[in-house]
Amino acid sequence: MPRFQTLKYARDRANPRIARITLNRPERLNAIDERMPGEIRRAVALANDDDQVHVIVLAGAGRAFCAGYDLQAFGEGVVDHPCQQESTPWDPMLDYRTMKRFTEDFMSLWHSYKPTIAQVHGHAVAGGSDIALCCDLLVMADDARIGYMPTRVWGCPTTAMWTFRLGPMRAKRMMFTGDTIDGRTAKEWGLATDAVPAAQLDEAVRALAERIAGVPRGHLMMHKLVVNQVLESMGLEQAQMFATVFDGITRHNPEGMWFRRRAQLHGFKDAVAWRDSGRPIPEGAEAQALVADMERELARRVPGGGAGAAGRRRR
Repeated sequence: MPRFQTLKYARDRANPRIARITLNRPERLNAIDERMPGEIRRAVALANDDDQVHVIVLAGAGRAFCAGYDLQAFGEGVVDHPCQQESTPWDPMLDYRTMKRFTEDFMSLWHSYKPTIAQVHGHAVAGGSDIALCCDLLVMADDARIGYMPTRVWGCPTTAMWTFRLGPMRAKRMMFTGDTIDGRTAKEWGLATDAVPAAQLDEAVRALAERIAGVPRGHLMMHKLVVNQVLESMGLEQAQMFATVFDGITRHNPEGMWFRRRAQLHGFKDAVAWRDSGRPIPEGAEAQALVADMERELARRVPGGGAGAAGRRRR
């Protein structure tokens, strides 16, 4: 059995036909770090290679399903990363190569030959919503929240699943506002298979998983392949390519650089509070001027030149 650092994998004790993957960074609300996407893919592969397993349940430890990418590392940190490049001009294909790999890791849940169920409590937001929506079925606590707040600035959902799961009008509603919805609304809109009180979530997911687990593996595989093929014929892969390229742009254009520099200067919570408040996001020349001011301030705080200069030296 492989060792995992960001999740736990096991067969269900009461029913070995059910495999359980549990995201396990509860101290960070299961936020996504560099390791988690690949570990999700490896855990899904384990379940697919196990002939006893018929269905996979994905859940989160602690208070949330997944709070998205860890902004303490990816946003607040002054690091030169393919998805947070400090050198100029930035390399879009370097960003794409890394983020597309993360997206394909999440999509292992979609491509899995065995059905996948996301069990969502607390929050499944930003990159955490990507993970949840890559699962075949979504069961939520009725007070849980799901959405992609970084569509306001510094993000574009790389899995592009919102349109395929909600249809164009409601997908645009979510993308244009960055709002989140609760489990009740997600069920009403057809995004969630079911929404139940949080105290009943484990029971509801178990009942669904056990119902599925009684079906032969081959039948489950065939039915899933047919349904997936419909969405793939509608252009899912092409949409994901565009979304992943655009995601990189949102993190390196003037607005994205404003968000990053604000997070580096004032902390990611401050930057997120502005983003989610509804205040206008600085854009274009205004954002560029603010970025220059913040880089000068960072240079005073960081010996040797601050964020931008440090990245240029490393390159």
